[in-house]
Amino acid sequence: MDWGLAHRELGTIRAIGVDEIQYGRGHKYLTLVYHIEAGCTRLLWVGQERTKASSAKFFAMIGKQVCEKVEFVCSDMWKPYLEMIALHCPNALNILDRFHIVAKMNKAIDEVRADESRRMVRDGYEPVLKSSRCACSNARKI
Repeated sequence: MDWGLAHRELGTIRAIGVDEIQYGRGHKYLTLVYHIEAGCTRLLWVGQERTKASSAKFFAMIGKQVCEKVEFVCSDMWKPYLEMIALHCPNALNILDRFHIVAKMNKAIDEVRADESRRMVRDGYEPVLKSSRCACSNARKI
């Protein structure tokens, strides 16, 4: 395997994707790094765990010259990823993946809805927003 890795040609890498997959029971993760460009999607690296130390191994493997040429990185909002990407790919635009953006927005909307529902009950209105994910205009005072 070492021989194969030593003889592979990475070429120019302008865009990468960083994510993790869970395996086994509990919080066991593998970090995956993909080369993601039009006409070229390939797995570049798999690392044990999802830590700064694990991510640093990937960036050390591709080297500083390749890191500096990376223009785009797609990742989730896992803080160790964000910090390592900023450190090793200073010229890259970090694009947060849409799944995590939508999840954060839905959580924020649910929190606002729950707060408003509690406020309405406190102010004497029927709890029409309870267990609801839509805005209803038919709230009436009890």
